[in-house]
Order: sequence, then structure tokens, then C-alpha cells
Amino acid sequence: MISNDVVLLHDPRVAAVPVVDSGEPLVVARLPRLHVSGDPQGSRVRATVAHRLLRADAALPAGLHLALAEGWRSPGAQAAIVARYGSRVRLDHPGATPDDVERLTSRYVAPVAVAPHVAGAAVDVTLVDGTGRELDLGCPLDATPEESDGRCFTDAPVPPAARALRTALSEAMSAAGFVNYPTEWWHWSFGDRYWALVTGRPAALYGPVAA
Repeated sequence: MISNDVVLLHDPRVAAVPVVDSGEPLVVARLPRLHVSGDPQGSRVRATVAHRLLRADAALPAGLHLALAEGWRSPGAQAAIVARYGSRVRLDHPGATPDDVERLTSRYVAPVAVAPHVAGAAVDVTLVDGTGRELDLGCPLDATPEESDGRCFTDAPVPPAARALRTALSEAMSAAGFVNYPTEWWHWSFGDRYWALVTGRPAALYGPVAA
């Protein structure tokens, strides 16, 4: 379970954060790419995000490396994920109010207007070993709360080996300036509205960007 004091992306406080877009371009992140997303554009992120990913990769313990599942995502792709998962939430929670559905949906996918991926500010990452083999961090990357029985939540109980890997990932990404979305161990962002709210910045650096 996620504590009620955890800020989710549907929270009005996220949407209230102003955006002063830096105008940074999308660039290709120089990390190994996992084939989670079929969109070749998903390897792109804002320039500073790409630089910080390299810093995070260099900060990992010996033998561990970052691998990128997805960076930038088009507004249309984001809307499709929201609709698909929102339909599942409504089926699983027939008594839920529209606000409940929005809140539960935002555990897994952000509303388009505030989505960090759409801004090129977020990455879904995991760890691989020196041979490029994907490591087990307690549940598959991109597993929903239902599919993972809650193990997708960053602080969920997982086996010690997976917990050690999550800790290594968290320390490296945090040291590089990223913030984690606590319902998804793999989701980290820099410069978006959620990042600004969590870190106390007056404005986001990146807003939605077209391909």
C-alpha cells in the first residue's frame, strides 16, 4: 500500500506548478536500450537529463549499469496508456468515484497535462550487469500494481538481493539529481512539474514537447 501522504501525479499541486521551459532539445540518451517500448523515439530525453543519466551510471557500484526502457513519450501514446489502464481500474473498483479512478490510475500513469515522459524529463530505467543481462529488482519493469501485487512500489518488501539493487539504483539516480515516483521503482525524473514540487523549486524546467 502507498501512504496517503505520498503525492501522486493527479494531485492538483502538481498541475499548479508553473513551467518555465528552458527550450532544451531532445537528444538520444547514451545508455543501453531495453526493448520495452516499441517507439524508437523513446530513447530521447532533454539534454540535461541525458547528461545526468551518465552521471548516475558512473555512480553505480562496479559491475552494474543503467539501461533505458523509455524516455520521451508522445502525448497520444500517454493518453492511450491512461485510457487503457483507467478502464482496468474502473473494472477492478466498480464503486470508485471519478476522482478515485483518477487517483488510482495515476499510481501507474500520469495525466497527459503533467506527464513527465511527455516533457522529455522522465526515464524508466533498470540495472544490467556487465554482459547486458537485465537484473531482478523484485518485479518486472512496467508491471502494474495489480500485476506485481504492489511490488512495483519503490519501498515495497522484496527479496534482499532485489532490495540491494533498488538501493543502488536509488542512490545513483538521487545523487544525479533525479526524483523517484514512489509507485514505480523504475521511474525517475528531472526538471518536470513533479520534480519541482518534490524538490521545492519555484517552476518546472520542462513542459510537454512535440517530437
